[in-house]
Amino acid sequence: MKLVTYIFKNYFPLLFGALALFVIGFEIVDLFMNIWKYIFNNVPVKTVLQILIYYLPKTLTFALPLAMLFATCYMLCILSSQNELVALFASGVSYFKAMLPLIVFAFVLTQGYVIFEDKVVVPCYKLYSELKDACLHIEHDSNNSNIVIRSDNGKIIYKADLYEDAASRLHGVLIIVRNDDGGANSIIKANSALWNENENRWILSSSVKYVLSENKELKKTYVNSDDEKLFTEPPVTFKNNKIDIETATIKESKEFINYLKRTGLPSGEALSVYYKKFSFSFVLLIVTLLAIGLSGKSRRNVIIISMMLSLASSVLFYVLQMVTMLLAKFGFVTPIAGAWFPVVVFLIISVVLLRNSKT
Repeated sequence: MKLVTYIFKNYFPLLFGALALFVIGFEIVDLFMNIWKYIFNNVPVKTVLQILIYYLPKTLTFALPLAMLFATCYMLCILSSQNELVALFASGVSYFKAMLPLIVFAFVLTQGYVIFEDKVVVPCYKLYSELKDACLHIEHDSNNSNIVIRSDNGKIIYKADLYEDAASRLHGVLIIVRNDDGGANSIIKANSALWNENENRWILSSSVKYVLSENKELKKTYVNSDDEKLFTEPPVTFKNNKIDIETATIKESKEFINYLKRTGLPSGEALSVYYKKFSFSFVLLIVTLLAIGLSGKSRRNVIIISMMLSLASSVLFYVLQMVTMLLAKFGFVTPIAGAWFPVVVFLIISVVLLRNSKT
């Protein structure tokens, strides 16, 4: 217990100091990137400070891996330079046992990272984005164009040139009604379609219906009210409502992915980003293991070399994750592989480094 207390007594001041430094750095960067916009739009200083406060939890998620990497490297280099690690080894304490408190702490933070991201970071970042957009007079257009939606388990396919959100109206409408076997039953064209809130269906304007006859010829007929009763896909489906999974809660992400699957839209990229929400938290454990495994590999300039090796390894992790996420986006690997493969690879590398470290 005394060893655990001693390790954390050296570790926590470095961690909190580095965390505060990096957080301030990220806040300053965000402020200077937008300060001319705030000045141009006469945003009050109080509002700017409120925006920065809402951005604070997001900066913590950026800064925490860097702070843990720095604190672990620096602490180990100090212990090594003062021959305190040698004293531990001489007392029969292995390097792994001495560093186990840091590894357990990093693993616990890994579990809490996901909860903190979902319950604190995402809501605060939404407030940050909304307040910032309101101050800078940035409006988001809910209209949508060139829409193709699959509804009712693929039995009805909607195609529209434009969706007008203010009027809940579709323009340039083409609707394909399919049989149970997947073949086309009828094709309906309309100049526009207006959503009827009372009846929860689309009302077509200047519409015409084509039915496939027994001899495989299209027969022109008229659209009746029974046909329109089938068209119940709500307007929200046609809106330009694509969300960023990285800045959405787990519940919102699930709902959006289900929406993509239900409407037949590509869901691979969104699904890989969703899995990344859980896999990325392991970066805290990875940077800690890398710092422990790589510390002391050089006899000269120990602090600088250990820090550079650990930082370079962490950068390689981010690069590998970026590559695998791109592969998942374009369908070369599965979404779960795109999110978890870099984590598995670097956890293995970290364990190997730890096993071959000084003892």
